[in-house]
Amino acid sequence: MSPKVDTHPTKPLSNSQRAFLSLRDMIFAGELAPGSDHLESELAKQLGVSRTPIREAALMLESQGLLELRPRKGVRILPVSPDDMAEIYDVLTELECLAARNAADKGFSEPDLHLLAKAIEDMEVAVDQNNLEEWAEADDRFHHTLVSLGGNSRASAMFDMMNDQVRRARTVTLFIRPLPIKSNEDHRQVYEAIKLGDASTADAVHRAHRQNAKNMMLDLLQKHRLRGV
Repeated sequence: MSPKVDTHPTKPLSNSQRAFLSLRDMIFAGELAPGSDHLESELAKQLGVSRTPIREAALMLESQGLLELRPRKGVRILPVSPDDMAEIYDVLTELECLAARNAADKGFSEPDLHLLAKAIEDMEVAVDQNNLEEWAEADDRFHHTLVSLGGNSRASAMFDMMNDQVRRARTVTLFIRPLPIKSNEDHRQVYEAIKLGDASTADAVHRAHRQNAKNMMLDLLQKHRLRGV
């Protein structure tokens, strides 16, 4: 199970937590490239910590499928193949559709859904401004909020672990994908269905949305040969 790392803690982060966050950011930014190998001692020197926090952070990142620990060889940053992404999207689709159904069944009021609505508004503004990085950040908030509203802690933990893989792939496909106008429309329809308590529509719309996203991602990875994502 992936760790819960509070980015706004009431006490200072441990060295292991700081190393985890730093290494994860470096992987997402491409500073630690897919397929590259790194000695724990080198990473420790780069981050200014001992090897123990690096090893603990690497174990966390290994559980998320971001790297592989290799005895006496350090760590290898794992690529994500189209086949990997297909499986990940299939699992995320089921987790998020479960969350959409549960959220609709809970009878949330409009104020209860304000974070979901805010994420949609931010996505729409970002598309109007052609700011894909802001859109991606808001899109990530939408999906996290949706899963949280579903109220299933185990589903949330599985989502957190697998969603990082999607973030990696999206980093390199963000500027070659179509403008996400349809994606925003789908999100608003899911929001409206949840607000109305219509679980079947929330499920159906979100399932189609995730299937379209999967198809687009796989097409981009294969067409542009981005197998080293």
